[in-house]
Amino acid sequence: MELATRYYKSVNYISGPLLFVEGAKDLSYGALVDIWLPDGSKRGGQAIDVSERFAVIQILEETRGLDLANTSISLREHVAKIGVSKEMIGRRFNGIGDPVDGLGPIVPEKRLALTGLPMNPTAREKPEEFIQTGISTIDGLNTLVRGQKLPIFSGAGLPANEIAAQIVRQAKVLGEAEEFAVVFAAMGITMREASFFIKDFEEQGALSKTVIFLNLADDPTIERLLTPRCALTVAEYLAYEHDYQVLVVLTDMTNYCEALREIGTAREEIPGRRGYPGYMYTDLATLYERAGKVKGRKGSITQIPILTMPDDDITHPIPDLTGYITEGQIVLSRQLHRSGVYPPVDAPRCLSRLMNSGIGDGKTRVEHRELANQLYAAYANGRDLRKLVAIIGEEALTDLDKKYLKFAEDFEKIFVNQGVTNRSISDTLNLGWNLLSKHLPKTELRRVQKKHIDQYYGKLMDEMTNVQ
Repeated sequence: MELATRYYKSVNYISGPLLFVEGAKDLSYGALVDIWLPDGSKRGGQAIDVSERFAVIQILEETRGLDLANTSISLREHVAKIGVSKEMIGRRFNGIGDPVDGLGPIVPEKRLALTGLPMNPTAREKPEEFIQTGISTIDGLNTLVRGQKLPIFSGAGLPANEIAAQIVRQAKVLGEAEEFAVVFAAMGITMREASFFIKDFEEQGALSKTVIFLNLADDPTIERLLTPRCALTVAEYLAYEHDYQVLVVLTDMTNYCEALREIGTAREEIPGRRGYPGYMYTDLATLYERAGKVKGRKGSITQIPILTMPDDDITHPIPDLTGYITEGQIVLSRQLHRSGVYPPVDAPRCLSRLMNSGIGDGKTRVEHRELANQLYAAYANGRDLRKLVAIIGEEALTDLDKKYLKFAEDFEKIFVNQGVTNRSISDTLNLGWNLLSKHLPKTELRRVQKKHIDQYYGKLMDEMTNVQ
């Protein structure tokens, strides 16, 4: 059933994926429209700008066959919406929510606006519940908390996709019997990458709890802007209406921002830093800020956005703005990757601003924060000594310096380089104590209380083989 019988036939300009329609000021911003071609076929579009004179329509499909004189526009829906249902769990969709797994259409329980649910800041609950990812450098040093947004900063060729897939299949909330679901949204990825994710989820049994949105590299650019909003709308529905604990993985946010820049250029907007739109910060915030917990609701949304830093530059506008909005970052290291370390997490450059809220007595272990501080300090000292060795040679180091040097080596070889092993938080903390006990004297553990040193120092050495 059409929502409007009026057709706008005054298309007077086409620029890339954009149509400029004159005299359509009664269209609303974000409205979905049908674009009727001269041969009677139709394509989808969305109003992205409405003024007294022009309405700008983004075409959601290819632009071939459009004709200025014989193309018309009709209103389909006043606000972009997606049909949602619990049946979406275990299904695959394209970037705008159409099924692509051959299992037929879903029967929607509701149709929800892609702009999401407005969340009153005073209704937000403080994230305080630990999520175990099974990856030591995250669980032990940069803990993920339910309701947090914690991005992964990667570089070209680094295994961010493999880490994302590992988190999807391993993530869980300890001691909880609540329903857990993953919403996975991929933007601008290749068919090879899409096949990797689907195959991994199927082989590891994660597909049955996952909703997958795939926007491929050859799909329309504008679709790339709708994909994360479709995914987050489904996540909000599962979290706040069906009490799911939802983990949302968004990859690759760099492709999303490139689509923003491409559309901005087509609209002839004044560019900001490095050609990206000046409103990119606000646009990213409308996505990232949809994570969280709401008072009175059991469900929650936790986000792990993944982005590729151009030229490994963490000051690039995309990681820079993402870091401002989110609560920390996990940074991957090219040097560790070249050394064969997986996952190549560069611990000193990582941060989780909500870590202290999700760890400690009753959540992980009482000495967790102190142990993490001690591991950071010892590893940083060992890395600094490597630079010194390059100048003066290892022979000039003291015996204690050599112990720190060896600690840094084993920290990367054993603690960071865990492969695809799924480590519990207890295994991770025990391994940290084992490394400290093996390489450093008690007198060097200045960031841990004496009672915790007496309880754990040298007491867990027999378990080191099992943890590795």
